[in-house]
Parts: sequence; structure tokens; C-alpha cells
Amino acid sequence: MTNRQQQRIFVTDCEGPISKNDNAYELTSRYIPEGNKFYALISKYDDVLADVLKRKGYKAGDTLKLILPFLKAYDVTDQKMIDFSVKDILLVADAKDTMHFVQKAMPSFIVSTSYEHYISALCKAIDFPAENTYSTKVNLDKYSIKPEEKETLKQIAKEIAKMPIIEIPKNAKSLNDFSLKDQATIKRLDEIFWSQIPKMSLGKIFDDVNPVGGREKATAVKQIVAKRGCGVDCVLYVGDSITDVECFRLVRNGGGLTVSFNGNEYAVREAQIAVISENTIVTSILADVFSRFSKDSLLQLANEWSFSALKRFETSPALLRQISQLYSNSLPKVTTITSDNLEEIIKESVAFRKRVRGEAIARLG
Repeated sequence: MTNRQQQRIFVTDCEGPISKNDNAYELTSRYIPEGNKFYALISKYDDVLADVLKRKGYKAGDTLKLILPFLKAYDVTDQKMIDFSVKDILLVADAKDTMHFVQKAMPSFIVSTSYEHYISALCKAIDFPAENTYSTKVNLDKYSIKPEEKETLKQIAKEIAKMPIIEIPKNAKSLNDFSLKDQATIKRLDEIFWSQIPKMSLGKIFDDVNPVGGREKATAVKQIVAKRGCGVDCVLYVGDSITDVECFRLVRNGGGLTVSFNGNEYAVREAQIAVISENTIVTSILADVFSRFSKDSLLQLANEWSFSALKRFETSPALLRQISQLYSNSLPKVTTITSDNLEEIIKESVAFRKRVRGEAIARLG
């Protein structure tokens, strides 16, 4: 084998595959009145702009930019974001052990849309090198806000929280495909985010902050493989949401391997392997096989997923012992995704996602 063939790289999203948090949602719920409703609507608006209307210059995950003026209006500071993140971390079972394991198996990276405040806290919690992470850089403290703007933003936040959640019709491609009620909501949000706030002095924050979502995640993966001197065919990428779609497409089309871990509909539709599990031991096993064998071997393992297949692929004795203790009768679900089983897997993965991460977070894109 050439060096390129031997090189393997592990890249994962954070919220979902490693932690149960949606830090931005939780932060908004903590500091903005009715922040849960407020964030849920903006997150759905994000799906509309990124996936349906494909607004020029907009990408999945820009929700984290849109909410910043409102966090500032409610006196959120960088220190508050740090303190909240440190106290709020909730890991998927055995995530810390998995991240230790994959680091020993191959170069490993976290590429996340989350604010850097949260990723920094998470790295300390799981002993992961912060220099191997990509996340959304924000410095809220450098922005000032006028009293009248603060009051206006608070009134807008109340207005948004009272708006009905947008329902995205199946196969929608234009604004006219939405109900009249949802069209009115989308138009009002357009006015708020692309006309009203940009005219404020605080509107500069929209120009300064570039969330690591969608194409920025894909760019991060390109940067990682370039630094390692290989191609995306050497990448095992694990994700779970709409912000991972472009990474999934990049890695899959480039010959690498993509895994949806308790993914939503967006993630499952673009991944090659689906994992439905409350424990990250499965991620450790997939990474183990990927690091030692070929992509085809890992796909074969997913096709034949069973205790006997784990033994045949020479799974690490420690991992085999651990998963046998955790699941003595029935393994967590791991399967390759095909056109025949796609809809069934989406339904099962979304339902499990709700149980593991909670109904509110699971509904977010």
C-alpha cells in the first residue's frame, strides 16, 4: 500500500455524535424569554433558507449568527457563554472513551457549528486537543448596543416567539409552495434579518461572524486532509444534522465514508451508514475497522452487523468485551443505507433521536 492508502482520518460533528446538547438552543432558552420557541422558529427558518429557498450567501447553521443580536440585547457576555457551557455539557454514553480511542487509532478532529465557548468547554471535559477543532468564533463583548436598539430587539424577540412554527411541505422548492400563513412568517423574518437588523449599529455582527456550518464544515475537512497530505477518500466522517450535509456529500463523492449517528432526516439521506445507538461504543468499533482495513470492509461489516461479524473483522478485544457486556442479547442498530431501506431508517433514527436528545432538540434541523 502507498502512504496515501494507509492514511486514515476521523472527523466528527460534536452535538449529537459526542454530546446530547444543542448549546445555542439551550443558551437562548436560558437568557431570552420564551427562548425555546424563539430558537425553534429561527432554526426552522434556517432550514427553509438553506435547504428550500437556497438563499444566496446563506448556509445551514447560520442560525448561530441570527440569534447573536438578541443574546446581546439580553446582556449575554462571552463569560456568561463560557460559564453556561461548562455547567451544561451532557455527553453521550462513553463519548469520552470513544474520543480517546479514536485519537490513538488515527488523527482525529471535531468540526462543529457550535460556538467556540462550548467547544472549548467540551474539549476540557473529554481531554481532546482544542487545536484539532473547528467551531464558530464569536466575541460578543467587542460589540456595543444602543439602548433603543436593545429595546427594539427585545420587542422583536417577543414577536418571533409568538409566530407559528413553519411547516415545510414535502418537495417544496419555492416560497409559493408554503401555506399563506407560513409565507407571511417567512417574509416577516426576511424583513427582520435582512433589512431591520442590518440597519442597526449592532448589525455589523452579521458581517463579522461566520458560523462553521454547511460549506464551512466541508472547507474544514478539505483543510484537514490537505494538512495531512491525503484526500477525502481517507476520511471517516460522523454527523447527524443538516449542517453535515455538505460534508457528507464531499466525503462520499470523494471516496471516503459517512456515518449518520442518531441522525435526522437530512443526515440519513446523505450518509452511507446509519447508527442508531445510545452509546458511542459503536463509533469506536467503526473507527477501529476503518483505521485497520478498507472502506469496503467497513461497509461489509455494517451489512453483516452481528457479534460473529465483529469477531471476523478482528474487533479490538477490549471493544468486543465492552459491547458484549453492554448488549448481551441485541446489538445497537448499524446498517448501510439504501434506496430500499432509506425511509424506514429515517423514521427509526428520528424517533430514537427524540428519545435520546429530547423532543425539542430533536426537532431542530
